[in-house]
Amino acid sequence: MARKKWSELSRGERGLIGGASVVQVVLLIAALVDIRRRPAERIRGAKRVWTVAAFVNFLGPIAYFVFGRKR
Repeated sequence: MARKKWSELSRGERGLIGGASVVQVVLLIAALVDIRRRPAERIRGAKRVWTVAAFVNFLGPIAYFVFGRKR
């Protein structure tokens, strides 16, 4: 499949990419804020590791919220 330039994408495709980008950034910010504010005793593993993992696409922040926080 040939790569398309931004100008070649349809309005719907641009909206989908824009929406996914916003969701990704919001998840990243939420995870970083939570990691910063939560005491280390209430996080599984090291804060530094989760901070780095949060920058991995959608998967990092979601993994932190599912597996990294102690209830």
